[in-house]
Amino acid sequence: MSTKAGWEFQCSNSNCSPLAVVIVSNIRQCQMACLAEVHCKAISFHKSSSNCELFADISNQNINLVSNTDIITMIVMDGTRIPPEPTTTSTTTSSSTSSSTSSTSTTTSSSTTTSSSTSTTTSSSTSTTTTSSTSSTSTTTTTTSSSTASTSSTTTSTTSVTTTAGCSTFLNQTTYAFGNEPFSVAVVDVNSDNKPDIVIANDGDNTLGILLNAGSGIFNAETIYPVGTTPRSATVVDVNSDSNGTFKAQTNYTVGTNPSAVSVVDVNSDNKPDIVIANDGDNNVGVLLNAGNGIFNAQTTYPVGTYPVAVAVVDVNSDSKPDIIVANYGSNNIGVLLNTGNGTFTAQTNYTVDSEPYSVAVVDVNSDNKPDIIVANTGSNTVGVLLNIGNGTFTAQTTYAVGATPRSVAVVDVNSDSKPDIVVVNYGSPYTVGVLLHC
Repeated sequence: MSTKAGWEFQCSNSNCSPLAVVIVSNIRQCQMACLAEVHCKAISFHKSSSNCELFADISNQNINLVSNTDIITMIVMDGTRIPPEPTTTSTTTSSSTSSSTSSTSTTTSSSTTTSSSTSTTTSSSTSTTTTSSTSSTSTTTTTTSSSTASTSSTTTSTTSVTTTAGCSTFLNQTTYAFGNEPFSVAVVDVNSDNKPDIVIANDGDNTLGILLNAGSGIFNAETIYPVGTTPRSATVVDVNSDSNGTFKAQTNYTVGTNPSAVSVVDVNSDNKPDIVIANDGDNNVGVLLNAGNGIFNAQTTYPVGTYPVAVAVVDVNSDSKPDIIVANYGSNNIGVLLNTGNGTFTAQTNYTVDSEPYSVAVVDVNSDNKPDIIVANTGSNTVGVLLNIGNGTFTAQTTYAVGATPRSVAVVDVNSDSKPDIVVVNYGSPYTVGVLLHC
């Protein structure tokens, strides 16, 4: 992309409306958002507000730009889209060239570079290196990582690898402004255009916010709908098309202290959905088996870590029996309880994650047909990805920096590339939703 710092478009008519406006932290994230959007032709990045304006058509912009020191304008050049068009290259060489530097360098062609400083690539991908690493010809993937060895409370020893930039699995998040104290997220197509949209429960201002998907993983500004006091969870289901949308009075079932999360899944293969609940105050999960006709048995409890606040029920060891995955907020780990086959579960196996895990999703993110664990670590402002290596065991987490106090995470393909992306609610000010596109 060609760069024109300190200039903005001069409209040749009254219409200078952008395709989309996203909130990003720097010009490079704005550039990446445009290169990932096939319709984007140019961007204007406002340094003071962090607004990144994506323009789909610049034919109505005058080539004579207007001076504005707050704005950086960039125009797309051919061959800079991501992902690039597939090509086949063959390179033969009898020697290699390497360089070492302690200053910032920019690379726009194939080379081999070893560096201990920041390196930025503006071709088919963008990555940053702050530790010693090597990028080789025909691919410009480098990673920033730090390793920390730790041991969980059982026999599992884990290492956290923190990736602040690069393309090992997911791109850096693009953030979108939301209401006050966004608490949870759902990602569902709400306007029947076959593109999943974002729905947020804004705990602090008693609203639901909806961001419609503009395509290629870019979302429009939030539309607000008032709801009741302190909304903390959003679920999107069609309730008025194939049924009558009315309900009987609730039937109560006693569970543990401070039930904080619930999942409804058939865990004993009788074709009746059962209830799995995280009892935050008792440090256990409860399973209420469905007795038929919407009646449930008393809960059976299984001890887990401290303050379990989130639960998912997914078959993680390929035995066709759903297992329990729980986020233990107080003990900084993820617990996995395998299903023994009749709706009972083994003791949990722990996997250490970052500080205060608050939300968990279980989805195959690397296309190996084994569901992986994605966790929002609210105390360290990261999301962690634990890859499934088979038999219900997982690798150490790889972490990705997100906004302040991530409270809820969902994993859905939002840009129609058949790869699941991460959507995270950042509960801390300035209250954003982050979208991490899958590489």
